Amino acid sequence: MNAPLASPALKPNRPRIAVIGAGPGGLAAALLLAAQGAQVTIFERDAVVGGRTRTLATPEGYRFDLGPTFFLYPRVIAEIFESVGARLEEEVRLMRVDPLYRLVFEGAGRIDASADPARMEAEIARLCPEDAAGFRPFLAENRAKLAAFRPALENPFDSVFRFLHPDMVRALPLLRPHSTVDRDLARHFRHPLVRLAFSFQTKYLGMSPFRCPSLFTILSFLEYEHGIWHIEGGCGGISEAMARVAERLGVELRLGTPVERIAFEGRRARGVEAGGRLHPADAVVVNADFAHAMPGLVPEALRPRWDDRKIAGARYSCSTFMLYLGIEGELPELAHHTVLLSEGYARNIRQLETGILPDEPSFYLHNPSLLDRSMAPPGHSALYLLVPVPNLRDARQQGGLDWAREAPRFRRLVLDRLAALGLGAIEPRIRAERMVTPQDWQGRYAVGHGATFNLSHDLGQMLCFRPQNRFAGAEGVYLVGGGTHPGSGLPVIYEGARITARLLAQDLGLRRDNTRPQPQGGLAPALQASP
Repeated sequence: MNAPLASPALKPNRPRIAVIGAGPGGLAAALLLAAQGAQVTIFERDAVVGGRTRTLATPEGYRFDLGPTFFLYPRVIAEIFESVGARLEEEVRLMRVDPLYRLVFEGAGRIDASADPARMEAEIARLCPEDAAGFRPFLAENRAKLAAFRPALENPFDSVFRFLHPDMVRALPLLRPHSTVDRDLARHFRHPLVRLAFSFQTKYLGMSPFRCPSLFTILSFLEYEHGIWHIEGGCGGISEAMARVAERLGVELRLGTPVERIAFEGRRARGVEAGGRLHPADAVVVNADFAHAMPGLVPEALRPRWDDRKIAGARYSCSTFMLYLGIEGELPELAHHTVLLSEGYARNIRQLETGILPDEPSFYLHNPSLLDRSMAPPGHSALYLLVPVPNLRDARQQGGLDWAREAPRFRRLVLDRLAALGLGAIEPRIRAERMVTPQDWQGRYAVGHGATFNLSHDLGQMLCFRPQNRFAGAEGVYLVGGGTHPGSGLPVIYEGARITARLLAQDLGLRRDNTRPQPQGGLAPALQASP
């Protein structure tokens, strides 16, 4: 049992902060602000915390991650917990995954990716012996690239003049902003499938490796440098842990309470309207999906940089078609994480970008029961299946997709393609099933256009061109989440929450700034060893 954290001393003039949404960014910001003396209330439309980082449970005893299925670079959240007087390893159990994942190249072999350099070189050599020599230089270069780009990831970037900062000037030669992930990797790996093994991670951003800026080679680097982690019981456990710590710090959590709008006096936010009444606040942190929520929360006149036309015309990530399957029996044919990369992967990408549903889709499978028996009943498996598909807006360019009609056919196609992994006929073994389509992402989970990974991360929507942590035009409004600087992905969202909390603390004169990154870097010692 953890000792309760000391809540800030109650003072009648403590700044009041309303947080809209209990996703990862909202929870992290609430923790940091409450620890600095603010009176924080989180308003969450759903009955559970976590947003897309939650765990689904079925009556049959299966557990599934709704969205993220693994934890990458836990240093950031560990530092956040430590800064508020808690310890990540006492709140959740992190289990290192090895191999990181299995990549199956349809009709062309596979790689069991490993964070051990010698093992990974041997795996690369199975596809292209000459490319094995490129692995350690790739790691060294991206280690330097991440170090160079950290100032941009860890600080506000609200003006083009930030590009003139000495940190950015020094970083540009490493970042190669006008190159793509695939072209940058070609400097280390000749074989296209080897490059694909280090670039498919751009799908975490809902983007193509052939278009995604070269900066994002750091995604695969982070996996090899710091490992991939499973949270016992599902990734929702980290959201639940953050909520527990927040409540121990005095944060009020109002579940099942959607916010209708932010209340303003002139240009300044004065609270939120929820449940038919005003809840006064000195500042508002928006953790809702940007494209979905901002047109309703903030009047257009207070969004000069992101008016309705700009939001409607922005570029968005792909969506995902999801199956959550409770399977009788174990699935030893699969790794903990398995990615099937279609023989027509490049054509798949073109189909997604033009709003067409892939006919031979690539997909990702999560088989956590191999490592964590709490995810399924004894002798059973909890299988998560994700297929990238067009978002609803891009699909409309091709006449639209009626997912109520399309879902059964696409489900059949995807289940049949499991045969490429040697699973055979899996359907007779299904004992529980849940499906999420792009229309569900938009309707049930309030994701704009069903774009699961938020705004795209192209050069025109990064850094100062992305919605900023201190929202321009509406005073007292701050943003966190994947649609905000610095971007998507759990560690980046947590970093964004630190930026937002620091800005807000400065603006409201909170008592201390404990939101800066720790200088030493690296994982907490308790997280370094495998279980």
